[in-house]
Amino acid sequence: MKCFGTLRLESRKLGARGGERPAWVVQCEPHVSLRLKRVFDRANKGDVGEVLLAATEETARELEWFIQRYPLEVVGKDAQALLKHGAREHARREAAVAELLSAKYQVPDFQMNVPPREYQRRAADMFLRMQHLLLADDVGLGKTASALTAFTDTRTLPAVVVTLTHLPRQWQRELARFLPRLRVHVAKKATPEEVTQGRGGRKLPWPDVLVLNYHKLSGWAETLVSAGVRTIVFDECQELRRGPDSEKYRAAHYLAERASFVIGLSATPIYNYGGEMFHVLDALKPGVLGTREEFSREWCTGVEDKLSFKDPRAFGTYLRDTGLMLRRTRADVGRELPALTRVLHTVDSDTKVLDAVEDKAAELARIILAQGGVKPEDRLHASGELSWRLRQATGIAKAPFVADFVRMLVENGERVLLYGWHHEVYRLWQERLREFSPAIFTGQESPAQKEAEAQRFKSGQTPILIMSLRAGAGLDGLQQSCRTVVFGELDWSPGVHEQACGRVHRDGQVDPVMAYFLVSDSGSDPVVADVLGIKRDQMEGIRDPQASLMEKLETDAHRVRRLAESFLKNRRAA
Repeated sequence: MKCFGTLRLESRKLGARGGERPAWVVQCEPHVSLRLKRVFDRANKGDVGEVLLAATEETARELEWFIQRYPLEVVGKDAQALLKHGAREHARREAAVAELLSAKYQVPDFQMNVPPREYQRRAADMFLRMQHLLLADDVGLGKTASALTAFTDTRTLPAVVVTLTHLPRQWQRELARFLPRLRVHVAKKATPEEVTQGRGGRKLPWPDVLVLNYHKLSGWAETLVSAGVRTIVFDECQELRRGPDSEKYRAAHYLAERASFVIGLSATPIYNYGGEMFHVLDALKPGVLGTREEFSREWCTGVEDKLSFKDPRAFGTYLRDTGLMLRRTRADVGRELPALTRVLHTVDSDTKVLDAVEDKAAELARIILAQGGVKPEDRLHASGELSWRLRQATGIAKAPFVADFVRMLVENGERVLLYGWHHEVYRLWQERLREFSPAIFTGQESPAQKEAEAQRFKSGQTPILIMSLRAGAGLDGLQQSCRTVVFGELDWSPGVHEQACGRVHRDGQVDPVMAYFLVSDSGSDPVVADVLGIKRDQMEGIRDPQASLMEKLETDAHRVRRLAESFLKNRRAA
């Protein structure tokens, strides 16, 4: 039998970031090399003489298949063993996924103080068998309960839960409700504290579950590894989407490489462009998608941090079939809620506010749109400042009208969750609605203050809770207090809006939910609203490959540039 070349396992630097990693090195005849690069979309089409591929389980299985057609000499016992093991492990996972998702599969029981639902048990079982999983169930389906169910397996302990700043106490309460026998500790300091010191100096064992927020993670990472933590739960794992530029991501990646079980929980695992999904999944199972460059070539278009999926639906199906992600809708699990109705409502705005920033905004817009002679750092600074100035001015300009709309709802008996972004806008809302003494839940309060303000709203002491668009992710309990959501300001990302609606549109809600998006026809709102449609197409295809996608729009790689163009166009027209 003719041999067309060699297949070796070497340590190579494959991407722009990071050090060397195991790679398959293929040296073969030119026509076979061309065929190989057609089969492996992730391969660099410019490779000449040898083709490099990150050594993943999936690549091993596909190489094993490829060399049946074009025999290659596998050089070295280590290479032969890894090729065989990787291919078999990939086949095992594929078969396990098919079994786990089969309607005939008998989901095991788990002994807990509060019995989990069948679909939560299925998620826990899948996590225990796959060991690395992104659980992306709909908002409010109980992803927390699914993760806690896995803690009944002693192989998963000790565990650490990493969550948002305002959620550790909520996790502590859920642990006490579902698994009261577990020893739980909430980290109070940014650097390791003495978690095993009891009263009177008595030595205590390491807790079964340690709960801490993302900001503390880097200070605790090495201690957690030394303590032999086996399971990592990344709650609201969209926090990892920024990648290696983020300190918390680097700590998360370090932990995930050393833990036996890693699960990410988020109904909205990406907030912006599809390329963020690489960072999230690489933090949950390092190396599973190969290098970022390979991922980009295989699945995406665009460059750097603006990677968008060629076909979000195809990638979503791929994640499910390989057991990397489990995503169920309410319809899938038979827990559909009363309807969520989204209403786009145009409100007036004070044009004098926008006029006040017009000259400075025009100057920034010209810098952004200049064809040459502008330093990249100056253009970047101008982009950030224009977005901030116009969005804040838009929020301020329509603040009185937003407040009046909320007043109308309250006077008609509604309790309102009001979302915004800028502190000056919050101040204006508070002033105009002062007789209702609104509760406030933004980025400036301590976790204890946030909990107290949320409780004021839940207990009926005030009919209005003003919340920052990105401050309440994961917060539970509002669904018993509210059925009306008002977006007084918009976020650039649809994932943020979905999370925001999910604070009240979740299990326990008995009424239809109304979400009002209050937009003005001037300032930043028209462009932001347009961008939201583009990004939603990216997110929906990944999470639900069978869902109807929104109408395809031009990929938005330069959202602030579009804002600048729109501003100057409207200024000339005026």
